[in-house]
Amino acid sequence: MSESVQLIPGNSLITATPQEGRELAIKMARLTIRVTQPDDEIRGKLRGIYAEDAAMLIAVGQTVATEFATIAAANNYWR
Repeated sequence: MSESVQLIPGNSLITATPQEGRELAIKMARLTIRVTQPDDEIRGKLRGIYAEDAAMLIAVGQTVATEFATIAAANNYWR
C-alpha cells in the first residue's frame, strides 16, 4: 500500500447497534476496494461497468455480508 489506509475505522469492530454494524461493514468493504484499486480515476471508470452487472453487484453484497457477519460476531450479536 502506497498510502496508509486504516482498514478498520477506529481500530474496532464494536458498534452500539446492528445498524451501525451494517454501516461499518459497508465502509470496510469500500476501503478494501480503495486499497485494491487506489487510483480514483480508474475506480470511477469501473463504477459504470459494475453498476450494470448483476453478478458484480451480488458479489459486492456478499462482501458486505461477510464483513457484517464478522462485526456481528465481535458484538456478540448485540445481545
